Amino acid sequence: MKYIEFGLGNTWFIRTETELEDGSEFEEKGIVKPVRFHSLYIRIWIGKTVVILDLKQGFKKSKKSYNAFKIIFGITSL
Repeated sequence: MKYIEFGLGNTWFIRTETELEDGSEFEEKGIVKPVRFHSLYIRIWIGKTVVILDLKQGFKKSKKSYNAFKIIFGITSL
């Protein structure tokens, strides 16, 4: 899966995070093609609380071990 993200709080304003089958992941600056649309999401991270609104997976709320501030709009790509 690829996650193309736009917003504040990541290393770059526009980045692509790629998850490999073995569970490892890496990120690259900009949009890495090809993009095969799967879903859209918004992620808001304030302090240790993360809220995700995803068109396919719905609403998720989780806690992280460290504080951050992020507002991200993303596209999930296959």
